[in-house]
Amino acid sequence: MTSTPLLLALDFGGTKLTAALTYPGEHTWLAHRRFFLPSGVDGRYEYDTMLDLAHDLIEENGRPPAAIGVSFGGPVYARAGLVKRSFHTPGWENTPLAEWLAAELKAPAAVDNDANAAALGEFRFGAGQGCQHLLYVTISTGIGGGWIINGQPYAGADGMAGEIGHLTVQPGGFVCPCGRQGCLEAEASGPAMAHRARLYLAKKKDKSGSAPGRGKRLLQLADGKPEKITAQLVAQAAAEGDKLSQRVIRESAERLGVGLAGALALMNPDRVILGGGVSKSGELWWQTVRDATRAQTNAETSVEIVPAALGDDAPLWGAAALAKEMLR
Repeated sequence: MTSTPLLLALDFGGTKLTAALTYPGEHTWLAHRRFFLPSGVDGRYEYDTMLDLAHDLIEENGRPPAAIGVSFGGPVYARAGLVKRSFHTPGWENTPLAEWLAAELKAPAAVDNDANAAALGEFRFGAGQGCQHLLYVTISTGIGGGWIINGQPYAGADGMAGEIGHLTVQPGGFVCPCGRQGCLEAEASGPAMAHRARLYLAKKKDKSGSAPGRGKRLLQLADGKPEKITAQLVAQAAAEGDKLSQRVIRESAERLGVGLAGALALMNPDRVILGGGVSKSGELWWQTVRDATRAQTNAETSVEIVPAALGDDAPLWGAAALAKEMLR
């Protein structure tokens, strides 16, 4: 395939960076690199580290890419290839990412936010195949959504369609990274689950400082340190019968159901696809999401809610699809 155009796919995630190479029409990666980000970094660090990953892949392959597709974890004005900001990493404000990458790697580049990219990836390669209208929602460090309408990505007037994570689902609720209260992201993301668990543990402490009974298994998994609690540990404890963790799972999933029901009422997609780390929280989480969504959706609206087929690489495959479109 030496004469076939090479596609470079990049995914700037909330906790990790991923880069990969593939050919148009392929469903496997030619090469793949992932880097987990340390805490406290800024946008410049993330950009420079991603460039290192990209250059390593290009050197390994021996030739430059014909096009670059980028998934970014934050608001993006896709038509201009402009990152508006990141809710989790400072230093990305109004960054012309497509322009920077095209100049550095000598290939045209397209950029979209991670949820839009993942929606495109699942539509082309995963659980959205055969749909005309779908909503993809990623529930991880943050919560974002992406639409496919009439077989095409839909971004809206300002490129902000699909920002389901910033629907208010709990007025006066937890403070969101965007600055408002009660957003879906603040109530149902991975950090939100951990935060809710810590609050409940604090209410349950006895004079010795431990949480008797409820939450005991969760604290054991966290080595007795509430600050070490993660959504993954909450899910594990819930699966092992921890009642406090099961309550956290249910409440977080119910908040997500509120957001999904609103999206269904507005757009009525064929399918809702859920991805991201929190979507791996187990059967209790999935059943609660489906039940809560169904309970708040009118009877005439079909509700098909399924897991993403591409896992953590859904945004990366969407980036590959963006790169392929640059060849036209």
